[in-house]
Amino acid sequence: MLDSPEWFMAEFDSWRDYWNFAQSVKHNARYVFEDRVDKFLRTVIATSEARKRVLPSGRHLWRAQQGHDWETFSYEGSIDLAPLPPGRMKPLLHSAREGRVNPKGIACLYLATDKDTAMAEVRPWIGSYLSVGQFKTIKDLAFVDCSVEHANIVSHVYSKEPGPVEREKAVWAYIDHAFSEPLSMDESSANYAPTQILAEAFRSHGFDGIVYKSLLGEGFNVALFDINAADLVNCFLYKAKSVTFGFDEAANPYFVSKHPEGKEKDDAEPGAPGGTPEAMRP
Repeated sequence: MLDSPEWFMAEFDSWRDYWNFAQSVKHNARYVFEDRVDKFLRTVIATSEARKRVLPSGRHLWRAQQGHDWETFSYEGSIDLAPLPPGRMKPLLHSAREGRVNPKGIACLYLATDKDTAMAEVRPWIGSYLSVGQFKTIKDLAFVDCSVEHANIVSHVYSKEPGPVEREKAVWAYIDHAFSEPLSMDESSANYAPTQILAEAFRSHGFDGIVYKSLLGEGFNVALFDINAADLVNCFLYKAKSVTFGFDEAANPYFVSKHPEGKEKDDAEPGAPGGTPEAMRP
């Protein structure tokens, strides 16, 4: 269904096509696609060829898992912390949890280009232990690189419909953001539906995996459809010592009319209206 015939014109209808697709598969029809969703997916596959990258055999990638094992020293009779065993560093083949790339029960190997990004992606808390494995690819792998437009997502917002080239850049920027955006484990699995459907489309087209930018680390995430396409080489144990948060204001504030002092800046000088009251100053 997703193979594009030669006559198919690989142009997106709108720079908002990803948003329209996501709304359709989350809220309207997920298993029998609407016509506009089918066209969108065919256009994604057709334009993915320009984003095809090959990762050679023997390249190293990283994967982090929360938790640790125990190691017994027979000559001392003592027990100490150790990284998780090899069997825990890959997902269970038929018991995989829901993920951004994979639906529940279909395993996918999530890796990263560096160990710090791999650790950041599991969102550890301070004091938690992380087993971090280094993996090596065992064959050449073809990926669709969703990160090409990652740095330009802010510039891909339009008041009127742009031309086909800009539409394509915008759609792929939002595809990358959809794969990159962290979701909480307690959120509805419907939020994973759009990226899971895209991943299955890429897989059916012959790609071995997906590359997308991490929003939690400096590196990139690499999702392998075949969990045996990379072997565990070694494994380390780390302890999270700090977590850093940054915040951007996401919308205009509102003010309650009976509290006019609330209109002052929240970063006013201590003691000034809207600032830190005298009683709270050190």
